[in-house]
Amino acid sequence: MPLISHSKYQRPKWLFNRHLETVFPALFRKVPLRSPQTERIDTPDGDFLDLDWYRMDNEKLVIISHGLEGNSRRPYILGMAKIFLQNGYDVLCWNYRGCGEELNNQPIFYHSGATYDLDTVVSHAAEKYGAISLIGFSLGGNLTLKYLGENLSNDKPIEKGVAISVPLHLASSSEKISSGSNKLYSDRFLKTLREKVLRKAKNHPDQIPIHFLERINKLSDFDDFFTGPLHGFSDAKEYYQVNSSLFFLEKIKIPTLILNAQNDPFLSDLCFPVKLAKELDPVYFEFPKQGGHVGFTSSDSSKPYFSEKRAFEFVSGDF
Repeated sequence: MPLISHSKYQRPKWLFNRHLETVFPALFRKVPLRSPQTERIDTPDGDFLDLDWYRMDNEKLVIISHGLEGNSRRPYILGMAKIFLQNGYDVLCWNYRGCGEELNNQPIFYHSGATYDLDTVVSHAAEKYGAISLIGFSLGGNLTLKYLGENLSNDKPIEKGVAISVPLHLASSSEKISSGSNKLYSDRFLKTLREKVLRKAKNHPDQIPIHFLERINKLSDFDDFFTGPLHGFSDAKEYYQVNSSLFFLEKIKIPTLILNAQNDPFLSDLCFPVKLAKELDPVYFEFPKQGGHVGFTSSDSSKPYFSEKRAFEFVSGDF
């Protein structure tokens, strides 16, 4: 029952390969949405997180987490926010450390398993809302699933979870995105990550080893020299092993949907655990043949994307 093997999604005819499916919505989609109310909250370690609120005085809230080097204003975030706002939900979109307009205070950044920051956001929202659902894209999907699997949400009013285009197995997905024609994506990520390292090193010269930048050719190198050590892991291998959401799925206790396209250029074969998917309840898996990475574009630009429709159907109970 939890594995949805026959997905209804079909990509528009003009997006005839996985790269077009991935790049087109990222570069050309525009989502009209009113400006949010912004809020900055403190973290327990003396840092801060920037939040975007879309409030309509509804009782239910959706918290949306973005992907690697994304932010709360990306089209895929706004598209997801829009469908829920139109259907009786308040929405909270948040920026990871260093992903807002201002660089964060501490020498650390964000990473795929930094559930302590998601918990800070959820705890803040739970002061007002008694019904919360979590939606995460890509890295944010891994973060969401790990958070639910760690059961940090046990004392929070979390009702549903959705993870879209999520690298369930970080090590093999890191290799996938850095190989062949997919390398254009990792190179783009590395460009902005290098820039952040250089900016942060000005404030923390003794803690940010910028001399390692010349040895970085792929994402796993960056995680080996920066993401891992800065966040308490010995290297990329340990970082990937400890934080891959694949190893937390069996511990998830609330209804959760995982939506991964089979042609996603970021995801390895281990991100489609069909055998496990047939065994888990309440985790639902949907693996459309098409969709790209954080794509799922609609043929009609005036309508929600497939991922947005599925997320709303699942969260609202119609699944």
